Amino acid sequence: MIFMGDKFPTQEHLKKKQNYKDIPRAGLITNPGSSMLNKTGTWKAFRPVFDAGKCINCMICYSVCPEEAVIVKDGKVSGVNLDYCKGCGICANECPVKAYEMKEESEFKK
Repeated sequence: MIFMGDKFPTQEHLKKKQNYKDIPRAGLITNPGSSMLNKTGTWKAFRPVFDAGKCINCMICYSVCPEEAVIVKDGKVSGVNLDYCKGCGICANECPVKAYEMKEESEFKK
């Protein structure tokens, strides 16, 4: 079923031939490269927990993070900026030494 913003389509909507331009924008970052201007960390269901003791600073996590949420200081990974992390788990999946563990966000909320 087509979903149009906060309303389900009526028969009239379904009869019209619509394309992507007719669908209202919602919850999008519309300016490329602006993700650091929009704190989106509250969207996540899972949180990466970083173990610096396991990290070999290969920078794979840094290079694959789609939100630039991996924090690097002095050439070493030092953690994750949870204000921007969406909890996709790519860092945990790609880390060769398993320095990240994905945990449910509900474990951290009180």
